Amino acid sequence: MRLEQLQAFLAVAETGNFQQAAQKCGVSQSTISRQVQSLEATVGITLFHRQGNAKLTVGGDRLLIHAKKICQIWTTAEQELSDLRAGKQTELCVAGIPSACAYQLPPILQTFAKTYPNVQLRVTTLGSDRALKVLKDGLIDIAIVMNNPFLTASSEMVVEHLYDEKIQLLLPAKHPLSKKETLSWRDLHNCPQAVFKDGYGLQRLVQDQFNRQGISLNAALELNSLEAFRGVVKQGSLVALLPETFVVELIGDPDLVVRSLNEPNLTREIVLVTTSDRIQIPPIQYFCKLASQMIGQSRPPILKSAF
Repeated sequence: MRLEQLQAFLAVAETGNFQQAAQKCGVSQSTISRQVQSLEATVGITLFHRQGNAKLTVGGDRLLIHAKKICQIWTTAEQELSDLRAGKQTELCVAGIPSACAYQLPPILQTFAKTYPNVQLRVTTLGSDRALKVLKDGLIDIAIVMNNPFLTASSEMVVEHLYDEKIQLLLPAKHPLSKKETLSWRDLHNCPQAVFKDGYGLQRLVQDQFNRQGISLNAALELNSLEAFRGVVKQGSLVALLPETFVVELIGDPDLVVRSLNEPNLTREIVLVTTSDRIQIPPIQYFCKLASQMIGQSRPPILKSAF
């Protein structure tokens, strides 16, 4: 059974005449007759009495309500797809790592909303691995995350490099290590630290670095909020390895100290990820270009000079 057969059937049922049905559908009468005959052969029952006006048989009457529903569903689907191609998307869902949501996204969201005021923006803070998973599951449209080649290598993924970011150490001002101007990775051996929860790319990056250096990471506390790291480090004896985007704001805090670690420098790559089908949708395509442009222009000088 084909859609055009049902459409021909409905046109005849509504007009009661094969010739008028052909005019309504913009085809020849023979085409309408052929479509109806094919439908009758498919369902195995005559649908119209053909003496005089075309009148529905019992079988045709039973089919009519279902044919209307099927054609209406298809019309609605066509309209929704047309709206999607035209950029008439009802919402756009973005997931980002905490630093991106706090610092990079706000001006992007404001600019996007001016261009697409009818698109509802939904933003969620997630760890990199979790954000990429929900992107694959179709629950979000865009992820701004720390790159994980194991999760972004799929051909369906579209990955845009945004920037590289140095990881620095945040310490309480009274911490013994704060008295040293330069620190080595060996200084952090077994030093109690606050770390990101499992599923955050930065936690994995830090753990891998400790493994490469042959030293132990003492993860005394797991957190998932940058502000929580500020409070915990400020009030206690823990240290934390955090993105420079965040710690650069804390350099003037008398209760906190920011230090770089000697070679090797630890950096992370921040990328924007979407899928090959989503990038074709105008609002998503616009958001991706906007994010790439605005984030590139707004990187702090301290970050640019670090590489």
